[in-house]
Amino acid sequence: MDQHDDGRTDYLRSVKAQHVKPGDRFLTRRGEPAAPVTQTRTSRDDFGTPALVIATLADGREVRIAYNSTIRVRTHRPAPALDARADLAPVAEGTPEATVVQVAQLHPDNQHVLTVAAKLSRGINLRSGSQLQDIDALARHLFIDLDDPDGALRLTTLLTDLPYDGAMGRWKSIESSLALAATIHFLRGEETEGRAAGARLTEPDDAEDDPIRAQRTAEIRQRQLNEPNLYDREVLRAEAADDPVTEREWREARLATLMYLRARGGSETFTAEELDRRVRREIEALRALAARIAEAGED
Repeated sequence: MDQHDDGRTDYLRSVKAQHVKPGDRFLTRRGEPAAPVTQTRTSRDDFGTPALVIATLADGREVRIAYNSTIRVRTHRPAPALDARADLAPVAEGTPEATVVQVAQLHPDNQHVLTVAAKLSRGINLRSGSQLQDIDALARHLFIDLDDPDGALRLTTLLTDLPYDGAMGRWKSIESSLALAATIHFLRGEETEGRAAGARLTEPDDAEDDPIRAQRTAEIRQRQLNEPNLYDREVLRAEAADDPVTEREWREARLATLMYLRARGGSETFTAEELDRRVRREIEALRALAARIAEAGED
């Protein structure tokens, strides 16, 4: 999304050929916008079926696009708002897709939630690292930005029962959801549930069969727990620059580390009580930054 000097906003969108409008600009092979479209017309085949969309550009060129094909454009028109009833795909009861849809329906006016849920409702493959990442990120959004720990926990259950299978790419999302679930339980005073979620975080370490490697891994892990990177320098730099977007990114990374530490039961440096305090403070800071960013976007 780009802001122009005249106050207009450019959105990068993928649209069907027949939905191209005057003012839209196609992207060249170099990724640069072409001259704006001035008009379009539809050409039909010999059987009367729409076949081509022919767009005339401001520089006089004509661009021919197959009808119903998808093309990326820069446009002043924002994407139409999603609707919880119309845009979420039908799902079977008791499936992961149903869980996502049920949680999303509790936030019918949140376009970010609906966008992610609409994509996931079309089918979830729990062996897909990217989809696990989408589910975990959505759970964090619910917890941090929307103050919906119940919805966040429901989404984490899609990941927290998955086993460690040696695929670290997939495990990162599972690990993240385990830490989030444990943190929510701890903040609620549900110690047993929190410890149960946190206990699974050691599975990659426990999977090492070589005792010498296992000992070395344990030493490295303990050092990471005792001396975690909490991105203090990066957060302070973003604060000094009055850059709430970058500050939020670093604070999200800090919160992820704090939640992981808390789920592991603390360390020799940070007690559980200290971590609970820091987690609460970080969540408050992230929510305040989200409000600032949203307000700036409306100006």
